[in-house]
Amino acid sequence: MSRRADTRATAAADDASAADASGSSSEGSVRRQPLLLYAVAAVSALGGLLFGYDTGIISSALLDLGRDLGLGTGQREIVVSAILVGAIIGAPVSGLLSTRIGRRPVVIGVALVFACGALVSAVAPDVLVLVLSRVVLGLAVGGASNTVPVYIAETAPPALRGRLMVLFQLMVAIGQLVSYLVGYLLAGPGGWRWMFGLAAIPALVLAAGMLPLPESPRWLIERGAADRARQVLGRLRPAGARLARAVDEEIAEITAVCRAGDAAPRGLRATLRVLGSRRLRPALLVALGVAAFSQLTGINAMVYYAPSMLTDAGFGGSVALITGIGIGVMLVLAGITGALSVDRIGRRRLLLWLMPASGAAMALLAVGFLLPGGGPRQWTVIGALFAYIFCNGAGMQSVVWLLAPEVLPLSVRGPATSLATATVWGFDLLIAATALSAVQAFGLAPTLLTYAVMNALCWVFVRRRVPETRGRTLEEVERLLCGPAPTHPGSEASQPPPFVAAGPEHPQR
Repeated sequence: MSRRADTRATAAADDASAADASGSSSEGSVRRQPLLLYAVAAVSALGGLLFGYDTGIISSALLDLGRDLGLGTGQREIVVSAILVGAIIGAPVSGLLSTRIGRRPVVIGVALVFACGALVSAVAPDVLVLVLSRVVLGLAVGGASNTVPVYIAETAPPALRGRLMVLFQLMVAIGQLVSYLVGYLLAGPGGWRWMFGLAAIPALVLAAGMLPLPESPRWLIERGAADRARQVLGRLRPAGARLARAVDEEIAEITAVCRAGDAAPRGLRATLRVLGSRRLRPALLVALGVAAFSQLTGINAMVYYAPSMLTDAGFGGSVALITGIGIGVMLVLAGITGALSVDRIGRRRLLLWLMPASGAAMALLAVGFLLPGGGPRQWTVIGALFAYIFCNGAGMQSVVWLLAPEVLPLSVRGPATSLATATVWGFDLLIAATALSAVQAFGLAPTLLTYAVMNALCWVFVRRRVPETRGRTLEEVERLLCGPAPTHPGSEASQPPPFVAAGPEHPQR
């Protein structure tokens, strides 16, 4: 019993120190951050805008695309799923490339692939070319969702890391809102071509905007370029009398982690061996579990198919499209809420607060579709849908792209984050490829109730397994979650670190 009390006390002390670090550093330093830091976050987060637009536009385009090309249910699911197949491939490839050549060149390459995929989709003469072009777009989506959060995490200071990384998710939400607006304005025969082609414009802006930005200082240190990393950090941290000392301290902390025997593995076999090590399992469990639940809780089933579901349920086509715009608005509001909350409330507590509300809203949505037709049914369905989108978006969708780069160690952050990203897209593909078929086989209400149950299971997982990372440096998170680095190749930490044991029992403040 005393051991359990000691564990709780350790967890409480960890949470208190994280809160102190966050509170003491954030308020006084936010205003003094150099513009370059915000430029890094804003420009690279354009990858999120493209990610959101290209995954969201299919929802509006599918209505006219299906009529123009005479697509059945299975064919519509293939068109939607094609981009996710590419994303599953693009995530691990970008992870390996970002480890080998750096984060910045990969983001530039992703932007160019976005532009090419968008243009080919716009001029596709048949379904086959359209599906293949959507796979190419998926390569870019997977690369952006994997590399951009890592790039932002490795350039941001601890006090701002949460809100700058959630900027990526906010841009995803804005991209989805823009896609719904464009879909509404361009609805009609052939309008889907313009819907797809317009994505080339922000893609080219992203490629041009990344050219003057610096490389990740943590990647530079890992590659032995400490002098270049010092220059980059000097430009990314607030100017003042303590700048040189603060930069030296940050470099020393990163270097200590790199020199502790946990250097980046060389080659695919060595990388796989490290990913399978016992030391890395707690971090991988957190990253992969959150990645899976981000899709199993049903968010993209609503984003992709809500207009189609509403139309099939007897709602008018214009109502379905306008509801799509409402979904986009709720995603943006959720993104703003998440950006303001992750560093104030904390990642874990935000999930514990909002996932029950998300599950309740999904259950109410299922009940709404069982009501007889008329005004009460419409208001119940649309209100529950918007409530679900907001709660899930502000909670899970704000945290999913933030947590993996925070909890995964520097030595394998690229490939390990890509594994988490591939998990997101793998389960996204599962949902996209089965949602309409599940509705046809089991009915709309049972399908939605299954998603509601997944929201409840997600809460249990977060309560038991997910630690708090707010206010900690990435190096502190690595030491606390994975324990000390092995002292020689092949060695493992002798026992689980206290942070992992305390994680499930963190006080729900």
